[in-house]
Amino acid sequence: MSHKKTLQIVQGALIAALAYVGFQFLRIDIPVGTERTAIHLGNTFVVIGALLLGGWGGFAGAMGLTLADLTSGYVTSAPKTFLLKMIIGLIATYVSRRVFHIEKEPGIKAQTKIALIAAIASLGCNVILDPLVGYFYKTYIFGIPQDLSATLAKIGSVTTLVNTIASSIFVFVIWPALYSALGKTGKLPWQEVKTE
Repeated sequence: MSHKKTLQIVQGALIAALAYVGFQFLRIDIPVGTERTAIHLGNTFVVIGALLLGGWGGFAGAMGLTLADLTSGYVTSAPKTFLLKMIIGLIATYVSRRVFHIEKEPGIKAQTKIALIAAIASLGCNVILDPLVGYFYKTYIFGIPQDLSATLAKIGSVTTLVNTIASSIFVFVIWPALYSALGKTGKLPWQEVKTE
């Protein structure tokens, strides 16, 4: 296995672990009757993963959050989490790589701007999709009455909005430092990997 491929696998595993920690340990649970929702920082690392590794990084972040669901009280949300976090990763990848070509922008200001736009675009879509998918998921998979599913979706939209704002701020803070540190060591995925 090449050095570059090994590095990508390790980076993906790190993104998954950070997303897991961002949900599992940096979370505030909000009980809503027999259901619950949460404010957490896991989405931050889905976006960071997508900025760093493209679709592979988004997938790694989605896997980390899915594992967090499976090892906490959110087991029934795991399939929905995987789908929605993959969408976040794909949108962040598309915006950062296809629209703004993040790999061609060397300046820290340009990098920070692209990261913030990608975070807002991908997490902003999640503000719409999470309650919508959640409504159908609860109604048609779990048989929860439509009125209750609608109420839970409204509550979920508020926590999703809070998560979006918090995660966007953390992307804005973390990405410039990460980009700078990796850039200086030549470890950005789009840089030429030097083997010794």
